[in-house]
Amino acid sequence: MEGFSVSACAKTLHPGSRISGIAAYYADRFHGRKTASGEIYDKTKLTAAHKTLPFGTKVKVINLSNMKSVIVTINDRGPFGDRRRIIDLSRAAAIRLDMIRQGIIEVEIAIMEIPKKKKRR
Repeated sequence: MEGFSVSACAKTLHPGSRISGIAAYYADRFHGRKTASGEIYDKTKLTAAHKTLPFGTKVKVINLSNMKSVIVTINDRGPFGDRRRIIDLSRAAAIRLDMIRQGIIEVEIAIMEIPKKKKRR
């Protein structure tokens, strides 16, 4: 399966957009550390990292090998390194997708909701 370059289409992403690629999940050692959004990473919450989606965006992640899905909230930046990886998931989300043994899986993410921009005063 061929993945899309998220950075190339970041400007056109909107609710209903779908992107396919590879997902991984955070190692337990990150539990309790601060994320890019300022929140503390909690491996028991349904959260994820994405390179460009605004913090607070809700996405549905579908494991393409078993069609299990989970809705997560973007609260961190990444993944970095492998260009095929499009999302890093919390451990709780990885459990729901039944991907703990594999570590990385092919996924499709569907953007459900992007938070409205706050007006500056």
